[in-house]
Parts: sequence; structure tokens; C-alpha cells
Amino acid sequence: MKANVFRVLRKQGTSALVLSSRPPWSLRLSLPFPHPTFSSHDRLGAFFPFRHFSFTHALKLDDRPSQTTFEDPSRRGLFYHLVPPPTPLSDTRPVFAVSFLADPPPFSESTTILGWLPAETPGDDHEAGLNDFMENSRFLPLLHEAISQGLAEAVDDIQAAGALQLGEGWMHVHDDRNVPPLNRIGDPDDILASVRVEGGKILAETYQAMPSYRICTTHGITQLTEGLVLKLRRLLEAHAHDESRRLNA
Repeated sequence: MKANVFRVLRKQGTSALVLSSRPPWSLRLSLPFPHPTFSSHDRLGAFFPFRHFSFTHALKLDDRPSQTTFEDPSRRGLFYHLVPPPTPLSDTRPVFAVSFLADPPPFSESTTILGWLPAETPGDDHEAGLNDFMENSRFLPLLHEAISQGLAEAVDDIQAAGALQLGEGWMHVHDDRNVPPLNRIGDPDDILASVRVEGGKILAETYQAMPSYRICTTHGITQLTEGLVLKLRRLLEAHAHDESRRLNA
């Protein structure tokens, strides 16, 4: 099976995932264009016109030897894994599990999955887009665990530099997909957490996760600074290994 993949969860959602295979399943995605009156607090896509991308070929789930994992070429390290039902998104249809890991998840509801996008059957009227992304709430604790540990271990130079500049006070840890201007507070959807800074040093034990944070917004999927994303990937790999071991026990 040959496939062409364009970024699905990129900033402002202006590209789509395109792939070709064989019947009976097909994936159709429509991606929203930005709208000046859109608020990220609203449901994704609520005020967006949609551009539709239809597939002339289909994707067959039974083709396990064929490629069912695709890396986003516009954002290295972001992967789409085709997984069979049931999933939180559908009891009967295959979906794409979004992950930072190149290997497929141990099972379709793994804690290592950021969320799911639908893969639909031919003839459906609905075409999937960012507003159809379902986040995995079980992923969030791992995300915050990785960031908190990364700050404690001082693995990220950008966060350390921010603390040094602040000197004293509370510092927001922002998602790198939508960093606010200097000395401005970011969108609540893009603030991962807050942490206390004293003497230019981060006090990781004061880490407080932001409950309003969202894995997917109009600016795209979770994007961390280099040191933190490496920490997160190592943690996800360890959890995937543990899940596989328990499934095979």
C-alpha cells in the first residue's frame, strides 16, 4: 500500500491527511480554515467553513502487513496509527490514534495515545476534521508527569531561561504551539501548568497543572519544547512497554 500523508493537526488546520489503499474502508478528512471571530473556548470547528478532501481509494483494516502507521511530514515525531474498534470514538469503526511514538499502541485505548480521529466508510455524509478529534483524558496525567519530572531534572533550557528571566514569582509553562508575546498571559487552552520560581530557579514541587489545558486546539496538537518532549517520549515508551507486558502476561 502506498500512502501520502499531509499534516492533519497542524496550526490552523489548513492541510489534510491523504492516503490510498484498497476497499472496503476509507478515510475522509476535512480541515477548518481560521475565522477571525473564532474563540478557542468554543467547540472546534463551530464557526469554520470546511474544505473537504475525499478519498478515491479505501483503507482495508485486514491488511496488517501493509502500512497502517504514518508520520506527519510537517511535524516530525507525530504519528497516526490505524487501530480497530472498539475505541472511545467508535464501537464499530476503525480510527486513527494520534501518538508521539512511532510504534503502534499496545491496544486501542492505551494511555500513550493523545486522542483519536475517525476513519469512515464510503457513503457517509460526514467528513472528519479537527472538530471530530477526541482527546484521551488518560494521556493528560502522563503529560503532566513528564513535564513535572523534566522541570525537576532541568532537562529543558527554554524553561530554565524563562525562570532566570522572571527571577521571582509564578511562571506559566506554555504549549509551544501558541506561545504568547513577551510579558503576556497565554490562552488558557495553551497553558500547561504554573510553577513557582525563586532566585531564578524552578521549584518543580510547586507544579500545578492547568485544568483548562486542551490537547488539541485550533493551533494544533500538543507541542512541547525540545527537552520536555524528549522526556515525555521516554515516559510514553516505558508505559507502552508496561502495557504490552501486562497484555501478554
